[in-house]
Amino acid sequence: MAAPTSPTLKDLPKVAPNVKSELEGFTPDKLKHTETQEKVVLPTKEDVEQEKQHNALLEGVEKFDAERLKKTETQEKNRLPSPDDVQQERTHQDLLSGVEHFDKHSMKAVTLAEKTHLPSTEEIQQEKTLQSHLDGIENFDANKLKHADTVEKNPLPTADDIKSEKAA
Repeated sequence: MAAPTSPTLKDLPKVAPNVKSELEGFTPDKLKHTETQEKVVLPTKEDVEQEKQHNALLEGVEKFDAERLKKTETQEKNRLPSPDDVQQERTHQDLLSGVEHFDKHSMKAVTLAEKTHLPSTEEIQQEKTLQSHLDGIENFDANKLKHADTVEKNPLPTADDIKSEKAA
């Protein structure tokens, strides 16, 4: 790996003339003196205690000796179905086998009789009346109407009526 070299003048970035003059006139004694404050946050007592417990747990797991465990045999228990369960399953299987092995030829032949309902004379007459009313409304000729003038009567009270109301 080659040692770093300082950049040439043409490689340096261009700086505005007023900024360049300020940089050339810079002296460190113009800076204000400040005290450096280092802030280190120390863990609380609870944090330290939690970390100790966690580390102790991890250490216990890492150093665990599997040879100290006792050898045991797993006992597998098969739950036998109750008599009700057996009966339900048997009924279900009987139904399925009955449907699967059903003999269609044992059924009786049936001929379908389609019945059509014809309207009665009364229903036909009602339909005709309704249709004639609708035709009369749809084909109404407005030219057959006569012009009518509406007279609105608004009688004014007489002088005697006005006097009797004022007196009351």
